[in-house]
Amino acid sequence: MMNDMNKEENPIFGKLSIIGMRGCEDITEKIDMYLKNFRSFENDDTYQITVNCPRFATGEGKGSIGKTVRGHDVYIICDVFNYGVTYKMYGHDTHMSPDDHFQDLKRIIVACGGKARRITVIMPMLYEGRQHRRAGRESLDCAMALSELVNMGVSNIITFDAHDPRVQNAIPLSGFDDIKATYQMIKAIKQAVPDVELKKEKTIVISPDEGGMSRSMYYSSVLGLDLGMFYKRRNYSIIVDGKNPIEEHVYLGRDVSGKDVIIVDDMISSGESMIDVASKLKAQGANRIFSFATFGLFTSGLDCFDKAFADGIITKVFTTNLVYRNPELASREWYYEVDMSKYISLLINTLNHDDTISALLDPVNKIKDYIAKFDK
Repeated sequence: MMNDMNKEENPIFGKLSIIGMRGCEDITEKIDMYLKNFRSFENDDTYQITVNCPRFATGEGKGSIGKTVRGHDVYIICDVFNYGVTYKMYGHDTHMSPDDHFQDLKRIIVACGGKARRITVIMPMLYEGRQHRRAGRESLDCAMALSELVNMGVSNIITFDAHDPRVQNAIPLSGFDDIKATYQMIKAIKQAVPDVELKKEKTIVISPDEGGMSRSMYYSSVLGLDLGMFYKRRNYSIIVDGKNPIEEHVYLGRDVSGKDVIIVDDMISSGESMIDVASKLKAQGANRIFSFATFGLFTSGLDCFDKAFADGIITKVFTTNLVYRNPELASREWYYEVDMSKYISLLINTLNHDDTISALLDPVNKIKDYIAKFDK
């Protein structure tokens, strides 16, 4: 078996095992494939461990694992936003909510029985990440979830583009890695739109709100592009769908006339804000508008983006395969999927050898080398 071969690898922390929770089968398969290529193993071997989370007719569940993980370095991949997974409850098909996925994740951790050498949870979009701080008499769901995982024996949590990475303060003595998809996004736009010129006089980076300025500043600094932002004027007197509605987007920044624009955000939820921002930029004379969003949720469907593309407002939308995607996305001309499976496999491979991932977390030189090589 492959895990026995790990004994020949030196240094290594423990036998490597990967668990893909329900809905993560595709990306887990790709990660497993890359790891086998890195370590030159045969195709019939696998690092994956089969798990099962069956449900009773009442909706109650349990978790079980296919084989022992005693002494293993276990990596559990969990997409808590995969609404495409269903289960039967009282005879009805029920879509799994983030709460359902999180509960199944805890069941599998419990099923490990404390025998794993260490457990790392890879949760691309952080559970309850938007409820990261208290405003009035509110719950602190994300902080509670992180504390719960750590108390169950999880040694490290890996997430991507956290809404607010300061939530890691809830677990100050445990590992928390907030990964960016910057290199993969830049690589994707150069492949999908070869004529895009990532130069100061040709392209500008825009943040759709003040909260996303830090990620936009990173793109701006690495690529040497100008930076602009929108200010969201909200109505704090009412709450609609759990949030204060946005009344207006106000642009602050340099002239965008004649320039390509890259709008950078952590997620596309309904897409209304993204399209509103793009419309305002178009009205100011912007050329092509590209959207970078780590997570494409599209909670209100794809029609609004279809219309925005048809009207020439949006040119291309880039999101990753880190969370569940609407199957119809693949047929859209305006959509481009950014594959993150190789990057995750590199992270796992490095951590399993107990080595530093600093170079993977900050790929500035890699980005510059890629752009120079591509342009040449």
